[in-house]
Amino acid sequence: MSTSTLPSYDDVVARYEPVIGLETHVELGTRTKMFCGCRTEFGADPNTQVCPVCLGLPGSLPVANAAAIEATIRIGLALNCDIAEWCRFARKNYFYPDMPKNFQTSQYDEPLCGEGYLDVDVNGETVRIPIERVHLEEDTGKSLHVGGSTGRIHGATESLVDYNRAGIPLVEIVTKPVAGTGALAPEVARAYVTELRDVIRSLGVSDVRMEQGSLRCDVNLSLNKAGEEWGTRSETKNVNSLRSVERAVRSEMLRQASVLDEGGRIVQETRHFHEDSGDTTSGRSKETATDYRYFPEPDLTPLAPDPAWVAELKAAMPELPRVHRKRLQADWNISDHDMASIINAGATELIEQTIAAGASSESARKWWLGELSRRANESGTELSAMPITPAQVAELQSLVDGGKVTDKIARSVIEGVLAGEGGPAEVVASRGLEVVSDTGALTAAIDEAIAANPAVAEKIRGGNHAAAGVLIGAVMKATKGQADAKAVRELVIARLS
Repeated sequence: MSTSTLPSYDDVVARYEPVIGLETHVELGTRTKMFCGCRTEFGADPNTQVCPVCLGLPGSLPVANAAAIEATIRIGLALNCDIAEWCRFARKNYFYPDMPKNFQTSQYDEPLCGEGYLDVDVNGETVRIPIERVHLEEDTGKSLHVGGSTGRIHGATESLVDYNRAGIPLVEIVTKPVAGTGALAPEVARAYVTELRDVIRSLGVSDVRMEQGSLRCDVNLSLNKAGEEWGTRSETKNVNSLRSVERAVRSEMLRQASVLDEGGRIVQETRHFHEDSGDTTSGRSKETATDYRYFPEPDLTPLAPDPAWVAELKAAMPELPRVHRKRLQADWNISDHDMASIINAGATELIEQTIAAGASSESARKWWLGELSRRANESGTELSAMPITPAQVAELQSLVDGGKVTDKIARSVIEGVLAGEGGPAEVVASRGLEVVSDTGALTAAIDEAIAANPAVAEKIRGGNHAAAGVLIGAVMKATKGQADAKAVRELVIARLS
């Protein structure tokens, strides 16, 4: 649908109420797969990490991965869930080329964890996201469509399947419908996935790298008018960045409002999100639970976690991100507004690591929330994906503190680091950016500036030190901005006093 036919966002939220729901899939970082002993390293040659069990060959029998079960329980505890005293796996039947068994071993009506919540902060307010279930299943393989221009099956000349990912432990975290967020719905969705990612990373059970697919999000959305029943939902599949989660919600709100305004009907379907345009397109009609013909998995015994063991896991839980951030805020002595800016930028961990590498909290915040955030926004990149490390930012600040470069020159250093020219010290050396601190060279430049501006020099001799700015500017120009302006000022005044 052409964007020219879409209503404005403000118009949509004035007339419709959005209801969002998020289904997040997390690949666990276990050494082996969910039901067999195959390795799980990312990036291995296609179909080299497979066996009869994860390929679903006749006669093979699965054995549940205890580490994956423990990790799932820890996720459930972090999300304030009830942990089931008895549950079991089920077969979810459907055909898809990257599903080698033609069914997925999953959980259906008896999940391992349920009825929890996660609190997130949006615009200074706390929004509670209710969690319906956290269940354990196995991941599918990966299809690769080649020969076309889009990477999708339409227009491709052939399709290839890599089953290395098939069978990797996968945790699915499903929220209940979240209503009442109004115009903030896109931001709430992003805040939730951001917080969830941070929680799971803090547990050490997954690297939750969205660019590698170890964290994937399906975005559900419906619209209704005030006082009416909730509308039919769409499900935008496999959204793979935090920014895209927010954009997918906004895009679907505009699309659905346009369809409803024209008297159309929203179809329950899966949709694809396009990073380049920010739009969604139709995928396939959405199945219901009965279409999957669930039944209990006959080859696996039920799970019955010992309550005493669950209590031990709960007692050993680490400090969760929200509590951790409150402590950092106190340590850094910053306001709620400043902390919210850090969280919204996705910079909390980056700033913390920069401080750990030797920078002050003030300088770490300055770089990540200033120059680096600006560059990330311009390139449409997540701040954490920028090709510069916290250690390099701390090194850059060390160069500033040591008088090797000025703040202004440091921005050119950042440019070089982001371009892959090496660390800050290497960029300074290769680009010749070190501050001109040689007194002889500065004195020569100052004498030239004085000779070129005799009237200004007379004012300074007469005590008007404010006039020194003209000479300082001339010296900075002569040294290509690589002189320390403060040192130049002191030398100019000393020279003319």
